[in-house]
Amino acid sequence: MIKTFFATVAGSLFALAMPLAVAEPIVIKFAHVVTDDTPKGRGALQVQKLVQERLAGKVRIEVYPNSSLVGDADELEALRSNRVQLLAPSVSKLNALAKPLRVYDLPFLFDNIEAVKRFQRRDKSRELLGSLVPHGITGLAYWNNGGRQLSATREIHIPADLKGLTFRVESSDVLAAYYQQLGAQAVKLPFAQVYDALRTGKVQGAENPWSNLLGQKINTVQPYIVEDNHSFLTYMLITNTTFWNGLPFEIRSELEAILEEVSQGVNRDAEAINAKARERVVAANTSKILVPTAAERDAWRAAVAPLIKRYESEVGSDVLRAAEAANRR
Repeated sequence: MIKTFFATVAGSLFALAMPLAVAEPIVIKFAHVVTDDTPKGRGALQVQKLVQERLAGKVRIEVYPNSSLVGDADELEALRSNRVQLLAPSVSKLNALAKPLRVYDLPFLFDNIEAVKRFQRRDKSRELLGSLVPHGITGLAYWNNGGRQLSATREIHIPADLKGLTFRVESSDVLAAYYQQLGAQAVKLPFAQVYDALRTGKVQGAENPWSNLLGQKINTVQPYIVEDNHSFLTYMLITNTTFWNGLPFEIRSELEAILEEVSQGVNRDAEAINAKARERVVAANTSKILVPTAAERDAWRAAVAPLIKRYESEVGSDVLRAAEAANRR
C-alpha cells in the first residue's frame, strides 16, 4: 500500500516535471513553377516570411519553386489531394474548369496592366474567385505578372507573319485558338519544358512576360521578341477548399490578412520586376526587340476580333463587358 502510494506520488511529480505537449504547426506547402526572382516567386517567399513573423509555432509555410515539388501537369491534382495547399497557377490553366475565367486569355482585350487591375477590383472579377469551388478549389487572390510578349525564330510584324510557325502555349483552349486563328500551330507544354522545346526547334515561338523570358533564359534561344502585350499573365492564388475551411477561424483570418497584404505588394512590384528583366534581356543582346506600331496593333486587333466574338457566350457577355469597361476607367 505504502509502495503504491509513493509510486503514485513519484509518477505525478514526474508528470509535472515534463513540459506540456506542444501542438505541431500546420504545414502549408506552396508550390510553383517559376524562379524565386519572379513576381510569383517573390510573393511566395513573402508569404513565408510574414507567416513566420506572425504565426510562428502555429503555421509553417514551405515554398517549393521551379517545379521542384510538382509541375504544371500535376499541380492541380496535388492540390485536390492535399499534397500541396497553396498554388498560384496561371488563370489559363483554370479556365477549362470555369469558362468565364477565359476572359483573361482573350487577346488584345485589355489595353494595359492598369485596366487588368481595375477589372480585378470590380465585383464581376471578384465573383470569379469563387467559380472553382465546385471543383474543390478556392480562389484567394489575383497575382499579376505583366504582359505576355511574343518570341519567335523570325521577325513578327503582322498577323500573317505567324503562318507556318508552332508556338508553345499554356493549357488553354483560348490561347491555342488565338494562334490557330492566325494560321499558326499551338502546342500545349508544361512550363518546365519550354526552354528545351525552343532550343531543339520542337516549337518556334512562345509567349511570356519579361521576368519569365529572363528567368528561363528563353531570350537565349529566341532571336526575336515582339513587345506586344497581347494579353496579361494573371495568376490565381488557390487552395484546397476542404483544407482551407478546416483551418481554425483565427488562423484562417490571419492568413487572409497576410495574403491580402502580399497580393497588393506583388501587383505593385510586378511592373518594376518585369521592367528590370526587360533591361537585362536588352543588355544581353541575344534578341532583337520589336515594338508594334499603332497601325500594326490595329491589324492585330482586327484579326482577333472574330475570336473574341466566338468566346463571348462562354465567358459571358456581362464578364466581357465589365472587362472592356475597365479600359475606360
